Parts: sequence; C-alpha cells; structure tokens
Amino acid sequence: MELQPHSAAPVRDLDVRVSDLEAYMTNTAPHEIAVSGPGHNAWVMTSAALVLFMTLPGLALFYGGLVRRKNVLSVMAQCLGCAGLVTLLWWLVGYSLVFSHGSALLGGLSRAFLRGVGPIPNGDYAPWVSESAFATYQLMFAIITPALIVGAIAERMRYAAVMAFVTLWLFVVYFPLAHMVWGADGWMNGLANPDAKIRAIDFAGGTVVHMSSGWSALILCLVLGPRSGYGHRAFYPHSLVLTMVGTGMLWVGWYGFNAGSALGADGIAANAFLATTLAAAVASIVWPSIEWVTRGKPTILGFCSGAVAGLVVVTPAAGFVSPNGAVIIGLLAGSIPYLATIKLKPLLGYDDALDTFGVHGVGGTLGALVTGFVATPEANPNLLTHLSALVGRTLWLEQLKAIGITCAIACLGSALLAVLLKQAMQLRPDPDIEEEGLDQSDHGEAGYHSDETGGVLLETALDTSLTAPERRI
Repeated sequence: MELQPHSAAPVRDLDVRVSDLEAYMTNTAPHEIAVSGPGHNAWVMTSAALVLFMTLPGLALFYGGLVRRKNVLSVMAQCLGCAGLVTLLWWLVGYSLVFSHGSALLGGLSRAFLRGVGPIPNGDYAPWVSESAFATYQLMFAIITPALIVGAIAERMRYAAVMAFVTLWLFVVYFPLAHMVWGADGWMNGLANPDAKIRAIDFAGGTVVHMSSGWSALILCLVLGPRSGYGHRAFYPHSLVLTMVGTGMLWVGWYGFNAGSALGADGIAANAFLATTLAAAVASIVWPSIEWVTRGKPTILGFCSGAVAGLVVVTPAAGFVSPNGAVIIGLLAGSIPYLATIKLKPLLGYDDALDTFGVHGVGGTLGALVTGFVATPEANPNLLTHLSALVGRTLWLEQLKAIGITCAIACLGSALLAVLLKQAMQLRPDPDIEEEGLDQSDHGEAGYHSDETGGVLLETALDTSLTAPERRI
C-alpha cells in the first residue's frame, strides 16, 4: 500500500510561522497570527508612561517654576485637570474620532467608549501592539497637547474657563487634526494613506501637538489680553530649580514621545532615540551660547529653553532623519525659537506668558518644514512606500501645505471658541483677584507658607522692580 505524503501542509505551516516570526523581528504586519508581541507591547506601554511623565510632573514643574509663587498651584492644577478631563473624553469618543475609519477629516464612532479595544492589535496602526496599549499611548499625546496651551495664558485665566476651552478645543481642533495626520484614512497622512490629498509626514506630533497647541495659545492669549501689570513691572520665575527639574523630566519623557512613536522596539525607534538626543543636546548649547555672546552670561533658563526647543523641533522628524540631520535641527532649534521669544514677542507686544507660542508654535512649524528637507529613507525605509517620488525632492512643499492647514484649523478654531466662551462665561478673574493670585481664588490653597518657616515672600521684593528685563519660556 502506497502511503500518501502528508508533509506539504506542515511545511507550509512552518513557512507561515517563520514568516510571522520575521515580521515580529522587523515590526511589520504578520501573515496569520493576530496577537501582540511582548517586546513591542512592552516598549509602547513604557513609552505611554514616559509621555504621561512629561505632563505629570514634568510640564507641571516646568511651568510651575516659571510663574510667580502665587500662581504655582494654578498651573499645576490645570495640568492635572487636563489629564483627568482628556482621559474621560478619550474613552467617550476621542479615540474613535481620531483612529477609527470615517472620512478623511474625522474618524467615525465605531470605537466610541473604547468598544472593541482590547488585547488584539489594530493592524491599521501597530500590528504587534495591543490596541488597548496603542489607545493608552495615544491618549498621553492628547493629554499633553492642551496642557501646553496653559503656558501662554498662565496667571490670568480661571480654572473653569481653561477646562471649558480644553473640552471644546479637543473636538474642534485636536481630534480632527490628529485624524487627518495620523488616521489610516487621514487627509494628510502621506506616510500610510496612499489616497492622502496632502502627502505630508509627521513622526511624533510637530503639527498635531506642537503647532496646534502653540498657534492656539497665541490666539487665546491675544483674546484674553495681557496680565495685569504686564509691560510695567518685571514678572520673574519664582523657582528656576523647579523649572530645571521639570526640564530633565521632559527630556527623559520625550524618548517615549519620539522613539515610542515607532510603535515598536525596532531600528526606527532606535534612530528616533538618537535623533532626539542629538537635537536636544545641540539646541541646549546653542540657546545659552547666544545669551553668552549677546548678554554676557549663559543662563539656566537658556539651557532649559534650548533643550525643550530642540525636543520640539525634532519631534516631526525624529524617525525620519539621520544623525547629521538631527544636528542641523538642533542648530536651528536653538536659534530661531530664541529669536521668537527674545525679539518677536517684545516687538509685537503679546503676552505669551511662558512662551508656548515662541517655542511650540514657532518650533513646531520650523520642525514640520525642516522635516521635508532632511527626511531620508536611510533612516526610515517606510518613506519609500508611498513617497518615493517626493522624498529628497518636493516633500517640503507637502509639508508647507500641512503647515498651512494646521495653522488655519488651530487659529480659526481657537479664535471662535475663545470669543464664544468670552460671551458665555468669565474667562479671567477680576483685577484684584488676579493680583492676589489664582492659587487662592481658584483653589483656596497656597504653594508656600512662608509664615510657618520664618521666610519672607520673595515676590513682594521682586514685584517692586520696574527695570529688570523679563525672561520667560
């Protein structure tokens, strides 16, 4: 009796298994298996924690040190408030509006209440990462983006008004813009959507995070008007120690922000890790060096400003740029945002209290544009999938289009919301309450109790100075 061979099926099965193993190693889509990969999953979950660490406590300390002591708790409360509020909205419908299929401008409702979001990966975005981990990671971006706006309107916008603005702003600006840039069927997702009308790239949020928050911050601070006494007395940071600690936390957390955006522990993540380090380091030297030359001394605030500017500008390019490109970005990041904060703001007279626009608005715009020039397939072969005809040639034109659309959405949306809210509620406290400080008026607390330690309120002395130059970030 002749035996029929049964080896064909096991061989094919083995081929598929080996193919899926290779896909896991290269962080590409598997053929059959539909489970998360432990290494990639672990990196994305770690990155999610790092990005949250950027807001809490990184940004809270960074901003907290830059304001006057009577407002330190108010900016910290606004950062905390963003974390809680955005998380609820993300669960409710935010994740679905950004990452589910819908139109080119906004996602649908198939993932509302995180319906269907569980351990199985969403193949549209991260084939080896549980969708629950992916959704949590993207949530952290949604948290920090409106929290950045707090810096521009610090010390003069009521907590209730901030939360109302953030709620509406997410639906009008952030959710649509994030879908357009990162959604699988997004209008400006040139990297992953072959039908994208604007074939731009944004690795980790130059347009979605920094441009949207920075330009919105400018509009909101213009609608609110300057702080009481602005231009007539110096407003000093009350604790550069807190700001320095916050800067270090932001730098560390930014590795999750940029390298985590590879959505896997692969070579692209490693490249983004290195690019982030180089750009931040170079910019942290350039900014205080300019101060040294022009003002005689490099300042701690200059080091902090430069580092954050470098991190901002490299964000959209981190996973697309070579080490040399990252150094170029660092040089630009340490100089152009410097000019925006030191020269442009006094020239135009707007009160961007902690320089959210100067660093994030200008820096994010700069980064989005420069990415079009320095992106290279040597750093990220995915650029050849849909953009081979543009990379190294006319990609910067697509970036310009994305910049224009982002500015329009952020500015028009924020202006509309600010004007409507100004009619509906009191945005800023009464002048005497503003002088007292938002810590007491909004929260009934104080960050410091000098009477218990025999200390003297430093702010009383600082506010008497009318001649010392103001310098914020």
